[in-house]
Order: sequence, then C-alpha cells, then structure tokens
Amino acid sequence: MHVQEWLETVPAVAIYALVGVVIGLESLGIPLPGEIILVSSALLASQHGDIDPFILGACASAGAIIGDSIGYAIGRKGGRPLLAWLGKKFPKHFSEGHVATAERSFQKWGMWAVFFGRFVALLRIFAGPLAGVLHMPYWKFLIANVFGGILWAGGTTAVIYYVGIVAESWLKRFSWLGLVAAVLIGLTSMLIIKRKAKKTQVAQKEPEPVGAGE
Repeated sequence: MHVQEWLETVPAVAIYALVGVVIGLESLGIPLPGEIILVSSALLASQHGDIDPFILGACASAGAIIGDSIGYAIGRKGGRPLLAWLGKKFPKHFSEGHVATAERSFQKWGMWAVFFGRFVALLRIFAGPLAGVLHMPYWKFLIANVFGGILWAGGTTAVIYYVGIVAESWLKRFSWLGLVAAVLIGLTSMLIIKRKAKKTQVAQKEPEPVGAGE
C-alpha cells in the first residue's frame, strides 16, 4: 500500500505523533523515511481538512530538534566506537566512506553543516551523533539544530501543503492537461534527483590524491 493511502486510514492525532516520532528517530541516527512520511502527510493535509498543517509542522519540527539533541548526547558519550557499531548495524548508511564524507563536511563548515545537513538525506542522519562525537560546543549545535529543524520541517510542510492545494484546484480546472503536466514535472524532478545522487556517489568513490592527507 502506498504511504499516502495508508496515512488516510490513520486518525489526525496519530499522524501528528507518527511524523514527530519517525523524524525524531531519523534525526537521532536511525535510517528511517522521515522525509517521505512528512511530505505524504503534508500532501494529505492539503486534501483533507482533518489534518492541521500548523500542528503537523510543529510536530515535525519538535521531532527534528529533539531527535538531533538526543543523537548529539549519544554521540558525545559513545564516541567513535559508536560510529563503528552503527557501521556494522547499518552498513548502507554508516559506511566508512559516508562517515568520512560527513566528517569532512563538519570540519569544513562547522555548525553550518548541522544547519544545512537537515536538508541532505545523508547528513540528516549523521548530524546529531557526529556533532557529539566531534565534541562540537552544544550551544553552537543547538542554534543550528533549532533553526535548521524549524526551517526544514516547517518549510517542507508549508510548501507541500500549499502546492497540494494549488495542484488540486488546478487539476480540477484543466483536467487531463493538468495531470499530464504534473506527471512530467514529477518525472523531471525524479530524473534530476537521481542524476545528482549518482554524481555524489561517484565523487565519494573517487580516491584522494596521494599525499593529500600529509
């Protein structure tokens, strides 16, 4: 069953809780489809009046901020052995290459890596635990975490919600033309995302020049 179809069978209160918990666990460092759940819920809210987009955005933001903070505490206490353990449990997400890529981002951008990491699937899982492992000052982490969490969760909810309302109204007016346009936009977006993801994977696999780390 499609995620959105499944969500239609769940009460609004349960959806708020589900979004907050899934995003919180993802932010904590557990690979879960937080973004898919959030987008599907926001789109559902645009089509059904039972779901309040403001409450949905608030729950998503709270889950992101709290989850990241718990992840930071766990990372600070567990240190690098924690990353090694996660690499064994979730090799696809916490491989040595992914950890090294995320760590370079943190070393280069500092607290901005936490802020912008919220918008990148890989860094979204790493941000909290890795910031703790690297002993980033908590006040810096908290500022980036709060603003990044609110902007990502609240912004995603608002954009998808209003796009859903406009799209529904537009499709009603223009019937099959609107449907064709929506499908084309969706396919184009998917191809662009896949292309960027492929380039990122290729870049991560390229070996560093000899002597680069000396």
